[in-house]
Amino acid sequence: MEAIRQLREKCGAGILDCKQALAESNGDVNLAQEALRKKGLAKLEKRVGKQALEGLVDAYIHPGGKVGVMVEVNCETDFVARTPEYKALVRDLCLQIAAMCPRYRKREDVPEAVVEKEKEIYRAEAKASGKPEKILDKIASGKLEKFYSEVCLWEQRFIRDDSMSFGEYFQSIAAKMGENVQFRRFVRFQLGEESNEAAAAAPTTCC
Repeated sequence: MEAIRQLREKCGAGILDCKQALAESNGDVNLAQEALRKKGLAKLEKRVGKQALEGLVDAYIHPGGKVGVMVEVNCETDFVARTPEYKALVRDLCLQIAAMCPRYRKREDVPEAVVEKEKEIYRAEAKASGKPEKILDKIASGKLEKFYSEVCLWEQRFIRDDSMSFGEYFQSIAAKMGENVQFRRFVRFQLGEESNEAAAAAPTTCC
């Protein structure tokens, strides 16, 4: 019963689901949590085609009034949109964007011209430091991964739990809700900035 209680606190699944997952994992809470998460994500994948026309538009202004964020997050039903869990997810999204200043949602959203420019810079830096030509592309690829982890929201470390990416957190919460939850778009403003790069990512649609 203690293991079931721990598992329910970790992932919010029902008692029967927790019991089954623990039985299949020989009582290992971490393995059971992973199994339940996979099942939840699998169910979520089946709902991707469902229309998500409900949801919330929410805004966050950081204390001091120098940073502001607005997001749109969609779901299938108004019932889910009104739940505390959904509202908490939207608020965490706003806080993540305010704190970490992402420019894009996923790496797939980064324009190819930007990717190529970054690679060019990394290759030039490596070459200038005396690295051999044959490993320049490998070095550039490694630095590009770091670039993605800094500018892509889905790959940034979650500010409330840096053991996971924000994308992993978002998907885990969406899986618990059992609906197709979509982070549609965002804009971030910072007082005095000359160019709002985050705002350029606003039209990004995600699933």
